[in-house]
Amino acid sequence: MHVLTHQSFPRAILHVDGDAFFASCEVAKNPALRGKPVVTGKERGIASSMSYEAKARGVTRAMRLSDIRRICPDVIILPSDYETYSLYSQRMYEIVRRFTNDIEEYSIDECFADLTGMRRPNNMSYEEMATKIKHDLDTELGMTFSVGLSVNKVTAKVGSKWKKPSGLTIIPGYNLHLYLSKWPIGKIWGIGPNTESYLVKQGITTSLDFAMKTTEWVEAHLSKPFREIHAELNGRFVYPLTIGEKHDYASISKTRTFTPPSTDKDVIFSQLSKNIENACIKLRRHHLFTKRFTFFLKTQDFRYHALELKLLQEVCVPEKIISAVREVWNTIYRTGILYRATGVTLMELSHENVSTIDMFGHSAVIESVEKIHEAVDRLSEKYGKHSVFLGSSFRAMTDASHRGSRGEETERRSHLLKGETRRKRIGIPFLGKV
Repeated sequence: MHVLTHQSFPRAILHVDGDAFFASCEVAKNPALRGKPVVTGKERGIASSMSYEAKARGVTRAMRLSDIRRICPDVIILPSDYETYSLYSQRMYEIVRRFTNDIEEYSIDECFADLTGMRRPNNMSYEEMATKIKHDLDTELGMTFSVGLSVNKVTAKVGSKWKKPSGLTIIPGYNLHLYLSKWPIGKIWGIGPNTESYLVKQGITTSLDFAMKTTEWVEAHLSKPFREIHAELNGRFVYPLTIGEKHDYASISKTRTFTPPSTDKDVIFSQLSKNIENACIKLRRHHLFTKRFTFFLKTQDFRYHALELKLLQEVCVPEKIISAVREVWNTIYRTGILYRATGVTLMELSHENVSTIDMFGHSAVIESVEKIHEAVDRLSEKYGKHSVFLGSSFRAMTDASHRGSRGEETERRSHLLKGETRRKRIGIPFLGKV
């Protein structure tokens, strides 16, 4: 094994992972829930997050609410409040940025931080920084975080998973082998079930087994991503942090489940239209264009019916995509079938619109529509998202996505602060009843 041993941290990479993050956000804003089994996902009919008290009672991710109530009768089931979770996420990033500006906002409940070279500016060791970051996160946000400090991203992830929940694990380069010898290969970030099965057949069961394989063996048997993981397990720094807001995407997806399920063609098309509008909003925010997309309808019995379409030119506005969907709608929609979700994925994304002048003037039409959406985006910034929307999205925009027991609104939406509207709110969570 080729671990760097001449110093503890040739690079000091921190990974922060929120424990049961969505459920923990609910407890943080309403301390009366502390110590109780809490589950989020009421609007979906399945658990999206659960507190550790709920996990101890046997609740698992994606479990149906009826099954949860059967095994845990005193469970508290709440609608997901993604707006509030995002606010807590931003506070997480801000606290870590007190120690370094090199932050990768990996997901809503995770981030990486490069602490290398920050000992003198912060007047503390890397171990002290990791300890202080965890302390500040736990105390200021009212929930726990698991933190790992090591020499690169892969091994920092091992550290954050080592003692969950509320763990702090520091893995210097010279001790890396001690941790990898106890860590199953299937728990390494980036190694999925198929690769795990293959490696186990090769006699590789622990992360150390994999790290001990020669570079020649890895190159002969595995593709580039696993060669990079192998290098990081050997203490090298291969994966750089993606600093700042992400602007490059391989694809953009938007999906939405609605209840009750519907056979109404207009309702279903409107839900898809809204997804397409949302996907194009994200396209324009990152100055991207798409030329290929897939869309799907999901039936009540969880069957997917999807089509992939290619446009004649790159676009960043929804009209052309919706028009293409209308042309093939009857090949995928079936009368009398109950549908529960729609979705769209935009692909072949680029930062340049390579449209050419055509004799029928289609490019000029697209350009004029783009100018209209520039004005719409400005209105959304001022008055809130979807202040202006397409007529094809009207039913989805004006009707609740969920009705009945699943239609309960989050506290953030039902308790507006002074000056807020349904579409425009200030960036603080509603704290609930303490």
